[in-house]
Amino acid sequence: MGKDADMNDRMCIVTRKSGAADGMIRFVADPDGNVVADIRARLPGRGCWVTADRRCLRQAMEKNLFARALKAKVTVPGDLDETVDKLLVNALTGMISMARKAGQVVTGATKVDSAVRSGQAIAVFNATDAATGGVRKIEQACRVAMASGSGEISSFRLLSADEWAIVMAGGNVIHLAVLAGQAGEGVVKRAKMLDRYRKGAENGHTAGEPAQETDTE
Repeated sequence: MGKDADMNDRMCIVTRKSGAADGMIRFVADPDGNVVADIRARLPGRGCWVTADRRCLRQAMEKNLFARALKAKVTVPGDLDETVDKLLVNALTGMISMARKAGQVVTGATKVDSAVRSGQAIAVFNATDAATGGVRKIEQACRVAMASGSGEISSFRLLSADEWAIVMAGGNVIHLAVLAGQAGEGVVKRAKMLDRYRKGAENGHTAGEPAQETDTE
């Protein structure tokens, strides 16, 4: 059996709302009957979709919605939501490695600021443990660039400095910018998925939203 008969018809098994694939995660049952995430939506067999929101996935797990959606007796791992988070991180870091090889990644506050102000950057990443002052300067540069006519610059805080050091094979990475290009766009797409999964629609959050003015007092 192939994948879902109509891949253009995706409905979340929790919310019962339809949506585009970049806002949902596909799940299938493996040969042993375990529910697994099909992050790339390429695995064979009957699949079902869950909105890319960790809380939504937890509801699907707790209410045992996968058995009905997949029309089979399945086992749902208790750490499925954590596994999905790791898979999304791996998808992001793998694409960042590709973008780096393509010359579409720069690191360091000075280079990031320059890439933003020159209109080359399409997204910035600040370590989750980055100093507030440094993040504020980068976000201010993004606002100035966008006000000057640059395209949207998405802003993310997804990995710690230690995690970035592993991704970038060493070094102290606090600020990183992704430049325009096919690989860079792939990075932004995966970063938005991870951001959306972790934050959902909380407080009206939009994944990868441009930097906004915040009260720092």
